[in-house]
Amino acid sequence: MGTPEFAVETLQQLVENNYPVVGVVTQPDRPVGRHGNTLRPSPVKTYAVEHGIPVLQPEKMREETFMEQLRALKPNLQVVVAFRMLPETVWALPQYGTFNVHASLLPAYRGAAPINWALINGEKQTGVTTFFLDHEIDTGRVILQQPVPIPDDADVEYLYNELMHAGAQLALNTIDTLLAHDGCPPTLAQKDITASATPLPVAPKIFNTTCRIDWQQDATRIYNFIRGLSPIPGAWTAITPNSNSVEQSSNQSYTIKIYRARVMEEDLGHPSGQLVIESRRLFATCGRGTLEILELQMAGKRRMVAADFINGMRNIESWTLG
Repeated sequence: MGTPEFAVETLQQLVENNYPVVGVVTQPDRPVGRHGNTLRPSPVKTYAVEHGIPVLQPEKMREETFMEQLRALKPNLQVVVAFRMLPETVWALPQYGTFNVHASLLPAYRGAAPINWALINGEKQTGVTTFFLDHEIDTGRVILQQPVPIPDDADVEYLYNELMHAGAQLALNTIDTLLAHDGCPPTLAQKDITASATPLPVAPKIFNTTCRIDWQQDATRIYNFIRGLSPIPGAWTAITPNSNSVEQSSNQSYTIKIYRARVMEEDLGHPSGQLVIESRRLFATCGRGTLEILELQMAGKRRMVAADFINGMRNIESWTLG
């Protein structure tokens, strides 16, 4: 049971390692295009169809028609990767139950965006967890976990790929563990995993408003924020030319997304919240410290390196960030 590319890797490993996959459950095809008259299947459906695996696409998980189709498959076990919340009638159906592959070391980073938030918070390590589903989201008993280190320069694309592959392997290991214990492997309640009194970090869904950069924060925190949203959905900010710009009379503001940056040791001597050009390089001053902006994108334009942005902004030497 899954929808995005992240789930395809697990499905592919199950197929290539000769686990008998009797069916796939995924989201219904979604309309795309200007007029929404073209339906696009999920990546999981595309893979399943290519390999002759039956596909179920319920609009609602409690539909009786869907439940009849699911029972007809007679599943022994259900594996969930990046899918929706399931009712008990679904997750309790197989004799070995249903386990989920989650992209964090639970109980930390429960929620929809664990990869993003681990990077945003500057974590040095994350991982993948398999756990049995129960009535609450991401709270079930843990079966296996696999830590994954986070390099200082990792972004979402890098960590997504690392966790996707680690999660697929952990799913295979979990199935083998289930078989070895006749469906009743040793598990651990999440409340017993950590004894820390510190509130656990969570991973709520990310919205456009979540992605706006607060330039009053220190440079390291903003750096982590940028890489935790790169390349998708992208950390963004507004920029307005300062008074020394020939375009100030129009008071024109731009929206840009920032994809790559690095923390600078030197202080440029500018007030915080400024985007400035010095020696053909682009710098952003933060509440504390400075970032060099390496790659960005203006609204409606292509993604570009800082030098291309500078070339396109003639006669402008600085902007106010907001």
